[in-house]
Amino acid sequence: MPGKKSSLMSYRVVIPARYSSLRLPGKPLRLLAGKTMLEHVYHRACQSGAEDVIIATDDPRIDEAAKSFNAHVCLTADTHTSGTERLAEVVSVCAFDDNDIIVNLQGDEPLMPVACIEQVAQALQDNPQAQVSTLCARIHKSEEIFDPHIVKVVRDKNETALYFSRAPIPWFQGKFDQRPAELSEQAEHYRHIGLYAYRAGYIKTYVNQSPAMMETVESLEQLRVLWHGGKIIVPEAVAVPGPGVDTEEDLKKVEALLIEAGKQNRN
Repeated sequence: MPGKKSSLMSYRVVIPARYSSLRLPGKPLRLLAGKTMLEHVYHRACQSGAEDVIIATDDPRIDEAAKSFNAHVCLTADTHTSGTERLAEVVSVCAFDDNDIIVNLQGDEPLMPVACIEQVAQALQDNPQAQVSTLCARIHKSEEIFDPHIVKVVRDKNETALYFSRAPIPWFQGKFDQRPAELSEQAEHYRHIGLYAYRAGYIKTYVNQSPAMMETVESLEQLRVLWHGGKIIVPEAVAVPGPGVDTEEDLKKVEALLIEAGKQNRN
């Protein structure tokens, strides 16, 4: 069973933000409903009750924009190959205690529910045997299970990750051969939500571990944790996040959702 729930200790949110993006250059500073995407993400994190929210970037343009809305910024090296490496530098520069809980919130998730940020931090605190926590959501559409851009996760009875893959896992023998139009309720499938919580000490351990073969071929960083014997707790998300932003089409879709949400909040 998952760990016994306790009151949530303080935690911090770090938002890695890169200016470069092959599909959407300058992504963090693109405007959505009158604010940069980065500002939307930052305010979501601040609403979660985190002790501190830090934007981690190597770009002076992002640094300047973040400071315009009074964000805490940590300038990092431009040599990092992943958001986790950038987190490790923040942990070192800010001299966090090894037991501090750090939530890694991606800078292109302006619709991430505040409840999910709180949930992923709580999940790690409630499961001291785990090195990492993240979230998942039930897959109901057949096309999602076969989409390699949607990462799937299989968990054990204690909500601990067994494996993450871009492939359709678990494979429903006799049902998936012809790619059915609908998924059977008998076979539970979950997509991974890319929101993580770590203890600061483990982040330093992780970045010094060798990459795993399966991490490289799947292009999924979290598989390194499993390869080296770590545990990832994966509860089902209490709220399903809206879409992230990777393309111009995503940008328009998310802006429309933000505008609609703003109208509803005013009514």
